[in-house]
Amino acid sequence: MDLRYLIDYLLAISFSTLIFACISEGRPRLVLRGYLSLIAFAWFIETYNIYPLTTKIVDGVILFCSLSLAILWQGDLRRLMELLGTGRVDIILRSHHNDELNTSTVDQLTEAAGRLSQSRRGALVVIDLGSNLRPEDFLNPGIPLDAQISVDLLLNVFVTDTPLHDGAVLVQNNRIRSAGVILPLSHQGLNRYGTRHLAALGITERFNHCVCIVVSEETGNLSFAKEGKLERPITSSRLQMLLSRLVGNPPRKITSVPPRKLLSDILEPRA
Repeated sequence: MDLRYLIDYLLAISFSTLIFACISEGRPRLVLRGYLSLIAFAWFIETYNIYPLTTKIVDGVILFCSLSLAILWQGDLRRLMELLGTGRVDIILRSHHNDELNTSTVDQLTEAAGRLSQSRRGALVVIDLGSNLRPEDFLNPGIPLDAQISVDLLLNVFVTDTPLHDGAVLVQNNRIRSAGVILPLSHQGLNRYGTRHLAALGITERFNHCVCIVVSEETGNLSFAKEGKLERPITSSRLQMLLSRLVGNPPRKITSVPPRKLLSDILEPRA
C-alpha cells in the first residue's frame, strides 16, 4: 500500500474521532455516523469514476447535509474551533471524572444556595468537574481566592452591592479558586433569561465537564445548568440530588437549618 494512502486513512480516522468526541448525545452521533458514511460512499464512487451522475447527486446531498449540520451543531462546532484555536484538544478527548467533587462540597453548596434563595440574593457558582478551566476561558478571571468552601464564605461573597456580587464563583478541586468571574454569555434564550442564566448556559455550552448553580435575584429561584441546558426552577433537595449524581453518591435528606443573620439579610432585597 502506498504510504500516502496510509497517512490519508490515519488522518481521516483521527479527525472523525475528534468530531465524535465533541458530540456527546446519542441521536446526534447517529446522524454524524450517517453523514460520514455518505462521505465514504462519495469517496468510493469518485475514486473509480464510473458513475458520474450518481457522483453529482451524492455531492449535492453532502453539501445540503453539511449546511444543515452546521446550523444544527453550531454550538459544538464553535466549541471545537475555540479549543483547537487554544491548543486544548486534550479537553475534548479527556474522559469525564466525577471524583473531584466530594460529599462535603455538595452539602456546603446546597446549603449556601438554599439560604441565598431564601434571601433572594443573586448568585452564580461554576463547578469545574474536569474541564481544567483557565483564566483565558473567561471574559474576566476575577479575584483569586484559593479558599476552602464554606457556607459563610459563599454567603458573604454574594452580599448585595459588593464588588464580587455580580460575578461568578469558580469551584475547582473542592476549593473556591476565584470570585467575581465574568463568564461568556450564551446566545440562546436572550429574551427569556437574565444575565446570570445566560452566563451559566454560555460556559456549559463551551465546556461539557462543568456545571453551574444559579440563584435568581428577582425571584430567588434555583437553577442548574449542564451541557448548555438549564433546569429551572428547582428545590434545594433537587439541587443536592443533581450534584450527588455527579459524584456518584446517593442524595441525603436535607434538614432545615435556620438562616444565619447577615447585614444583607436585614436590608430589604432588591426586586
